[in-house]
Amino acid sequence: MAPDPAATPPQSARLVNLPNALTVLRLAVVPVFAALLVSEGGMDDGRRVWATVFFGLAIITDRYDGLIARRTGQVTEFGKLADPIADKALTGTALIGLSVLGLLPWWVTLAILVREVGVTLLRFWVIRHGVIAASRGGKAKTVVQALAIGLYILPLSGLLASARWWVMAAALVLTVATGLDYVYRALTLRRTSARAMRAAAARRAAGPAGSRTDTAA
Repeated sequence: MAPDPAATPPQSARLVNLPNALTVLRLAVVPVFAALLVSEGGMDDGRRVWATVFFGLAIITDRYDGLIARRTGQVTEFGKLADPIADKALTGTALIGLSVLGLLPWWVTLAILVREVGVTLLRFWVIRHGVIAASRGGKAKTVVQALAIGLYILPLSGLLASARWWVMAAALVLTVATGLDYVYRALTLRRTSARAMRAAAARRAAGPAGSRTDTAA
């Protein structure tokens, strides 16, 4: 498994580089993808197929921008910030678009979006203590979720249309399970990080001294 980009220290890299260009391209694809998806109320099969193509290409850039950045020493603060934003924009747009078209229940979309936003907030909550890197379950969730969304975007019918629900169900289970795992890891990190341990040691050292001073006074 490739390491999480958020856990990779930024290098002295130029802002304008290939990984960042791929991230910006993914952001630029989002409105084009959205327009194709909802065109003609989602009834235009040809545009739905093109929407799937754009979604797939965007997912591929997500896989390779971080990989290239790490292997070539081109990790930047911009990339670390923009990469997850591009991911959430693409996934969120796809899920909301599918629900607007009546292809995916809103409760599924809301469950996934709440988890994604929640994990992002958790990472900011513990940022002073360390980085919560993506777990194996989180990576599996991303793959299954992308596959499920892609199947829903395609104008399928019959057995394939029924099968995609099971793929989305698997993605939903992974989404909830890994979300709970992130909560546990965030709480553990805040309790056991080097910063937390130093603060705890300082409190223990100051506690008895403070008590003696109060007594003497």
